[in-house]
Amino acid sequence: MENKRPFILISNDDGYQSKGIRSLIDMVKDFGDILVCAPEGPRSGFACAFSATTPLRLKFRNRYDSVEIWSCNGTPVDCVKLAWNQFCRERKPDLVIGGINHGDNASVNTHYSGTMGVTMEGCLKRVPSVAFSVCDHSEDANFEPNRPYVRSIVGRLLEEGLPEGVCLNVNFPVAEAYKGVKICRMAYGTWKNECVKCRHPHGYDYFWMTGSYTNDEPEAEDTDNWALVHGYVAITPTQMDVTSYKTMERMKSWTFGNLQKRP
Repeated sequence: MENKRPFILISNDDGYQSKGIRSLIDMVKDFGDILVCAPEGPRSGFACAFSATTPLRLKFRNRYDSVEIWSCNGTPVDCVKLAWNQFCRERKPDLVIGGINHGDNASVNTHYSGTMGVTMEGCLKRVPSVAFSVCDHSEDANFEPNRPYVRSIVGRLLEEGLPEGVCLNVNFPVAEAYKGVKICRMAYGTWKNECVKCRHPHGYDYFWMTGSYTNDEPEAEDTDNWALVHGYVAITPTQMDVTSYKTMERMKSWTFGNLQKRP
């Protein structure tokens, strides 16, 4: 008999043991059959990277309320690719979820986020995909205020899907209750002072990647950063096609005739 229950693939960039992914499983486990394949440890900042030269390993970790949990020694994208290859040959996921991430992935963080890497990989595989993140880096962050929003969004995506090539980036502020939801664009921002130089006792320099974020358009009320600062849940539809169509049209007037090789 054909299985009519939705099939949901979950991964993250904080590792399979993080509170965020365990909370997410608990929030959505009744929506369908859940498979988890997540990094064996923290992989923040890996974006859409995958392992081209490192052998990868899959390890069964646990079964939680009929949810199979696997880990991979690679990146978040590796986890999705491996799960797809090893566990999804007979049954394609109906939804891919990244998160819930410890820390926000709004504004330019979208480009660095391993949580968004999960979601973009699912989107590239033409499956509705969503990333959930909370603006709290604490290992014991409180995810309960997210529950009704996560469930509402997941239910809607399973029912309606998304346009091909579009995924959702959902960020939650730190609050016991939210003012509402804003459907918004990505804010333009800048990371500064990103490297801290230190001196090792053995006599060489080393560096920590750190930095401080500045919203370059703080008064713009249609951005994800503004929504989060003002207590709203920020939902940003994100597309895979990064082509600048306006620039493309302008560049069509460029001429390259003098560069063509002549026989």
